[in-house]
Amino acid sequence: MPQYQFLKIPANQPWGLFAVGDVYKDDRYPTRGQTKAAESDLDFAFVTVAPNGKGAVEDVVGALTFTTSTSYDHNVTVVGYPAQASDNSQHKAIRCDVPTRRLYGFRQMQMECGGYYGGVSGSPWIKGYNAAARTGQVVGNIGGYNGGGNDANVDWISYSPLYGKDAQDLYNDANNGIGPENVHRSTYQPPTDGPVLPGSGDTWKHAKQIASGDFSGTGHSDLLVIWTDGEVTLYPGDGNGGFRPERQLLAPNAGWKPVATITAGDFTGSNQFDLMVRWDDGRMTLHGDVGSHGLDGGTEMAASGSIWSHATQIAAGRFNAATYVTDLMVRWSDGELSLFTNVSAGNMGQEYKLKEPNSTWKDATLLTAGQYSGNQKWDLMVRWTSGALNNYVGTTTGGLGSEQPIHGPNKTWTHSVIMTTGQYTGDGLTNDLIIRWSDGETTMYKDTRMNNLGTEIMIAPPA
Repeated sequence: MPQYQFLKIPANQPWGLFAVGDVYKDDRYPTRGQTKAAESDLDFAFVTVAPNGKGAVEDVVGALTFTTSTSYDHNVTVVGYPAQASDNSQHKAIRCDVPTRRLYGFRQMQMECGGYYGGVSGSPWIKGYNAAARTGQVVGNIGGYNGGGNDANVDWISYSPLYGKDAQDLYNDANNGIGPENVHRSTYQPPTDGPVLPGSGDTWKHAKQIASGDFSGTGHSDLLVIWTDGEVTLYPGDGNGGFRPERQLLAPNAGWKPVATITAGDFTGSNQFDLMVRWDDGRMTLHGDVGSHGLDGGTEMAASGSIWSHATQIAAGRFNAATYVTDLMVRWSDGELSLFTNVSAGNMGQEYKLKEPNSTWKDATLLTAGQYSGNQKWDLMVRWTSGALNNYVGTTTGGLGSEQPIHGPNKTWTHSVIMTTGQYTGDGLTNDLIIRWSDGETTMYKDTRMNNLGTEIMIAPPA
């Protein structure tokens, strides 16, 4: 019933009722219920529709065009009808104009917009929608993975199969009227370009701290992870945005559980990165050449009970140094911001106060540093409590650089838990931003610039 109106009988609906004939489904999708397996990529169907007294449905109300695509990135209009009165008291369609991105591990898209409760399954994802002309290209429909959403079944995340060859073949079968019983397909082959790190979001939720750096001396970054059980793991980068097999630096242990925050730099000037650790008790340690020496006791940089217990965020960078990453940016618990230069083993170098204690910088939730502007000297990136993301380009001992916003307050980005930047790709710049989200999803934004995020790649899927 096009433009369905609540409580009206079919005869009183604006366009009447059009009877459904045959229903064409891919025979690899479950006959009953749904699946979260690879076959959830096939969560679509086509139906034949009989005319009513007003004519054929497409002639009476207009029609959208079925459209295949190889891209997961679109701007779409999604229209749906939540079924329950508690979710949709007016019993009217909802609409959202929203960008899409890939759901990695599947041939599916995802979008974020609230209000898409039960009943919206099958809602079209329309590219180039023209409400006046009633035209547009249908590039997807709410469905896939867990019945159109994630495991938590939240209303603000929805998925859609990508319309590719499988959808086109099924459309052709319906259009040619071969009969639903004659739809037969060979075994489904899922995509092979999935996440590049082992483990699911359930695993990566336990990544307590993450640091990027050239720990192996290869000229590109590796990913070092400290887990909640004290295990420490190194994922060597391959220089092309991927990772080689993991290397365990420490088995689970009680000694490395009380890590508060970490960062990585070449403080010893050996062309191999070192790990700086701030412990819960205020102690600071530097572990040199981790790739070669592993994680021994390290060099104590500050004793237990020191003022460093108030160092809420630390980020190594090359703000002042000419060659090696030997500078340390610190955001203190009172909002003060300090830059320490010429940091080395056993020596915290010289401190430059960039911000006096203040309430604004208490909201600087996450810090990282990199070459987002493309310069040799690094820039400071800040994620604020509001989810806003800013770069400070040209930051030096004399003060913060010019503020360059990437985006303003953003609900999604309030769920970013860890932020680190490395040189994981081949452009020679430390500008590949990695985010670990609250659901365990871990994302790389390749070649991030000072005003925009780079190409988004999921490197570990959500829980």
